[in-house]
Amino acid sequence: MYAITGITGQVGGEVARTLSKAGCALRAVVRDPGKGALWADLGCEVAVSDMSDVVALTAAFSGARGVFVLLPPIFDPSPDFPETRTTVAALRQALEDARPVRFVCISTIGAQAKRKAC
Repeated sequence: MYAITGITGQVGGEVARTLSKAGCALRAVVRDPGKGALWADLGCEVAVSDMSDVVALTAAFSGARGVFVLLPPIFDPSPDFPETRTTVAALRQALEDARPVRFVCISTIGAQAKRKAC
């Protein structure tokens, strides 16, 4: 079983499709249960959790061999980044409690930036 956050977007969705094609069982971790319906129809378990909800994240990650986290973008953060600190603290605690074998965490912040030629 692999738990995937960000599954309703491009990156998380591609991770899910790739794992599904390999025959892996999936758990879609979504904030909105309505957005999880598509993945449920495709045979995924669905867990509902906000990225700052330690209890719900722990439940979503429990029993998972691997967890994929796509950090939610915060384009206008408050000074000292309290939103990000809350998310990271919740993720850390949930991962410590759930103890998946593998964990991948990425961010797409800045992915839209253009690189300048040398």
